Amino acid sequence: MRPRREMPQDGVRRNEMIRARELRVIGADGEQLGILPRNEALTLAKEVGLDLVEVAATSEPPVCRIMDYGKFKYEQQKKKQEAKKRQTVVQIKEIKVRPKTDDHDYETKLRHIRRFLEDGDRCKITVFFRGREIVHKDRGLAILERVVQDLAEVAKVEQEPRAEGRTLQMLLVPKK
Repeated sequence: MRPRREMPQDGVRRNEMIRARELRVIGADGEQLGILPRNEALTLAKEVGLDLVEVAATSEPPVCRIMDYGKFKYEQQKKKQEAKKRQTVVQIKEIKVRPKTDDHDYETKLRHIRRFLEDGDRCKITVFFRGREIVHKDRGLAILERVVQDLAEVAKVEQEPRAEGRTLQMLLVPKK
């Protein structure tokens, strides 16, 4: 059984943590230094006052770069923050209607749905049935079809209307 290689908490091996006998070494200014023994690569890094950092551990031989580890870690953190900043969180907003929803209430809910879609959020429209209303699922489907027709220019259907218990649900997404 092979012993498990020691991996630091941040997931990047450096200097003495690197265990491979031979390494493909990249110099501080980006030039290829070729395949060198581990000890020789470490001495090269120490001569210039920098660290030997493993950048591609899975390749054969592992690729290591002579660089300032603190600066490398800082740049990685900045890249992660930048990626997080560019990431948009899409929410699912839910609008609930009933089969007997009046025209004015319907128009108000339609305005809300339109606003959600224009903000880039998905919108789930749920038709609730109470008591014996469940017998008239066609009325619920009619409401959902009317919503799709009224919002055809800003939305498309991602999930067709489907029945779950006493509800009918449909999911709309904004058009690009």
